[in-house]
Amino acid sequence: MECREHCAACCIVPHIQQAYYGMPEGKKAGERCVHLDANDRCLIFGDPRRPSWCIQFKPEPEFCGSSKDEAIQILIWMNEFSAPNAL
Repeated sequence: MECREHCAACCIVPHIQQAYYGMPEGKKAGERCVHLDANDRCLIFGDPRRPSWCIQFKPEPEFCGSSKDEAIQILIWMNEFSAPNAL
């Protein structure tokens, strides 16, 4: 599956604990990554400074659904379900 144009759900919804280039405190859940441009494209795609989470994440129908809104809802659920205090 190819990334959906103007989606960026995976660049907004997840919490990234590790510090990375441009975000020394990491990224809070729901916070927009500083590396997204106005068209929701990653400005550091392919750059080795890109967070390992981003590099490892692959778009799949199970994560991305059939629309940006569905992707956001799926990723919110996954983020909440996988939080350390979720269980």
